[in-house]
Amino acid sequence: MNDKVDKLVIFLAKRDGIDKLVKTFQYVSKLVHWHVESTHPEIAQRAKQWEVASGLSRKAFRSGRFLTGFNALRRNPGSTPTLKFLAVLANAGEMVYFFFDHFLWLSRIGVLDAKLARGMSFVSAFGESFGYVFFIVSDFILITEGIKAERKLVRNNISTTSEEESFKDAKKSVEKIRVDRVMRLMAVAANVADLIIALADIEPNPFCSHTVSLGISGLVSAWAGWYRNWPSP
Repeated sequence: MNDKVDKLVIFLAKRDGIDKLVKTFQYVSKLVHWHVESTHPEIAQRAKQWEVASGLSRKAFRSGRFLTGFNALRRNPGSTPTLKFLAVLANAGEMVYFFFDHFLWLSRIGVLDAKLARGMSFVSAFGESFGYVFFIVSDFILITEGIKAERKLVRNNISTTSEEESFKDAKKSVEKIRVDRVMRLMAVAANVADLIIALADIEPNPFCSHTVSLGISGLVSAWAGWYRNWPSP
């Protein structure tokens, strides 16, 4: 029990941890508002206020977040020219998203002209979508490379008489590859979910713009991020 509490404290001490918690509030309240709108208008109104407050607080909390793209490129630009190119495109899109999100937030709280909100929302969502596409492609490439590396390690240890120490090293490498694969699959799930939300801003359509689609996508993104940011055992 104490271990779980400690992990929760560590998780909530992270900027991303708080963001995923508040994002859960935001999209649960969106679904609650949709579900009770016609039957319990008062509860629906409170849920809507909770959703709006959560969304605005997330935007405020992400101030300066666009700079993380530069840091990501500086620390881990990619191991191959293809991955480096994809990383530049992905982080560029994300930086546009977070940068213009500042202006969207300011226009929605009344500091800037409210008429700017729609334009800022479009530019921010376009950058977000652009970045997510390349993040997803990069993750699939790395997942494929990991599967190939895992098969090679397994094949080599089956076909050769390895020493016990070598076998343990190979086993650790395989476990590391599998953990990385799970994390990347979580990242893909989160990015696809966020892409659906961004597309609803860029070009509203019956599927992406439906409250249930947005609510489920938001929760998938939040909980996948929760899993990725939860402290390791």
